[in-house]
Amino acid sequence: MKLDDDDFSLFGLPQRQTQDRAAIDASWKALQAQVHPDRFAAQGAAAQRLSAQWAMRVNEAHQRLRDPLKRAAYLCELRGVPLQIHENTRMPTAFLMEQMAWREALDEAQGLAEVEALDAEVATRERELLAEVQRLLDADTGTDADTAAATAAAAQQVRALMFIHRFRSDLDRRLEALGQ
Repeated sequence: MKLDDDDFSLFGLPQRQTQDRAAIDASWKALQAQVHPDRFAAQGAAAQRLSAQWAMRVNEAHQRLRDPLKRAAYLCELRGVPLQIHENTRMPTAFLMEQMAWREALDEAQGLAEVEALDAEVATRERELLAEVQRLLDADTGTDADTAAATAAAAQQVRALMFIHRFRSDLDRRLEALGQ
């Protein structure tokens, strides 16, 4: 193990979007058992500091790998297609119109049933986009150019999913306010 290994290598997992959550969690537990600072208490402060760095690195990797959206963003970056979420805010017009319609529907929702219906609609769209990202990132394209194109398309979908994730937070707050 090296601190600069990518998350997948660190966890002994294939570098793909499709992952078994139980395998991710099992790898995390095994790694934590190896690097936990308590194991190095008798070896002095330097060993404990290094162990703490390892434990933090393992926890950060676990957070990225267990979340499908974070994992997809990480895979895009590993494959040379950074998301550039602050510099690249362009989205397809159809997606922007969909976002505007959802925002308007949330603003106009009169009760719990309407907000729940909107939440279900957005959750369905989120699942569809995640499935598309998985398909793009896990496709065996054969050529470097095709892989790059698929990764770029996945990055666009990941940016859209980030918008949806923020909107779902707004929906959650509204549902909490309505007593759900």
